[in-house]
Amino acid sequence: MSFPLLTTTAALPAVGAIVTAAVPAGRRTAAKYTALVFSLGTLVLAAIAMIRFDPGGARYQLTESHAWVKSFGLRYDLGVDGIAVTLIALTALLIPFVMLAGWHDADPLEDADPNRRWRPTQGFFALILLVEAMVVIAFEATDVFLFYIFFEAMLIPMYFLIGGFGDRAHAAGEGEAARQRSYAAVKFLLYNLVGGLIMLAAVIGLYAATAKQLGAGTFSLQDILSARASGKLHLATSTERWLFLGFFFAFAVKAPLWPVHTWLPNAMGESTAPVAVLITAVVDKVGTFAMLRYCLQLFPEASKWATPTILVLSVISILYGALLAVGQRDIKRLIAYASVSHFGFIILGIFAMTSQGQSGATLYMVNHGISTAALMLVAGFLISRRGSRLIADFGGVQKVAPVLAGTFMIGGLATLSLPGLAPFVSEFLVLVGTFSRYPVLGIVATLGIVLAALYVLVLYQRTMTGPVKAGIEGMSDLKARELLVVAPLIALLLFLGVYPKPVTDTVNPSVQHTLSDVHKTDPKPALEAKK
Repeated sequence: MSFPLLTTTAALPAVGAIVTAAVPAGRRTAAKYTALVFSLGTLVLAAIAMIRFDPGGARYQLTESHAWVKSFGLRYDLGVDGIAVTLIALTALLIPFVMLAGWHDADPLEDADPNRRWRPTQGFFALILLVEAMVVIAFEATDVFLFYIFFEAMLIPMYFLIGGFGDRAHAAGEGEAARQRSYAAVKFLLYNLVGGLIMLAAVIGLYAATAKQLGAGTFSLQDILSARASGKLHLATSTERWLFLGFFFAFAVKAPLWPVHTWLPNAMGESTAPVAVLITAVVDKVGTFAMLRYCLQLFPEASKWATPTILVLSVISILYGALLAVGQRDIKRLIAYASVSHFGFIILGIFAMTSQGQSGATLYMVNHGISTAALMLVAGFLISRRGSRLIADFGGVQKVAPVLAGTFMIGGLATLSLPGLAPFVSEFLVLVGTFSRYPVLGIVATLGIVLAALYVLVLYQRTMTGPVKAGIEGMSDLKARELLVVAPLIALLLFLGVYPKPVTDTVNPSVQHTLSDVHKTDPKPALEAKK
């Protein structure tokens, strides 16, 4: 038996969570370093998986398969394609930066009520590792039920991270701040639980359909695809459409897609900046990834049937998120609505059903994760210094903290997809892929770029330029730990902005497989078609 690399990659952060939680209460620094070491170990394993993955090889590689509950057709099946292995690498890369950025977020509050002054540092870092473990195995799972378990289970640690470790820079009093954190956490949980319960019904329906036609029910993605390719499994049109809707609704909530997006601004606004990055740059990617792996592969005809509606919803998300970002007064909520707009681009690329669109969407998942992490974490450093997240409380920061202002500007320019920075390449591919098949929607979606320039540049102008406002005069610049967080992310934005080939070479074969599953090919150019 070969070394179980995928299992180890998911198990290491889970073990790290247990070890970190077990560190004695008085040894907070030891708990932090323990968690950081386990996250770095996971990053090493993810890098090994990337190196061992052969883009020109089998569709699913590094596979592991073990019987779990034979009587119900449950298996422990793992495997990664180019898209999954890339997103695992993104997750493993971001977690150490999230930890370093939140190094003091669970430290004791000096001026708090003595009865509540100790925040559970060990719990904070253990929960981050637990989320990482669940996200990684969700990307690895090739058994539908195994995926579902961790798709839902990751909600629990996220609930406690949102509700238990809220933003200290809150305009309201402690009691009102706690109430708003609780509201945001419950809203996050309820929205995603409802989506998950609807998906569970669809998962059971898929199992029943396979049992009826194959003689024994199965949740194995590869077995289902093989049976369909051989003609042994054929879902009735109505059945396939209902099952597709059950899966897609859960993924649209997680993504999030308008109109089931409203939990995201609350969750990101009330969370600490590192937890906000964990939500939008890591956890939400599971939703868009699952659209590619499960919706398109399991239900190809239903995917094509639903495409026009989903594309319209995606364009609405792009414009709606951008417009609301323009009007925000809260820095973190502005970034949250910008993410709604960006996820609209990702879903638009997925359902454009072109190689450029889907490659761009996958690349966008990676680039959005890096750019949002850079912008949100720098915003978190800014907010913690001022003790406020309201845009109106800032001004003239670049005069007193030029490095902080400069990194904030680069993160903002990446968010608006400036050429030369990583998101530009992915956004360009999405729009090209969409325009080649749906030119009207492609043109309308480009308005999102104009609006992005508006909300990012206005944000920078109001916070960083102009006269130095009261309370800003003594603001310190970025420290060594903070530079260690931001500098690698900016370097990646620059590198992938001019040389995205390592990522596109890895994901393109998987994109071609997915297009083949839905029986789609790229439309021929108009001039060639006329010939």
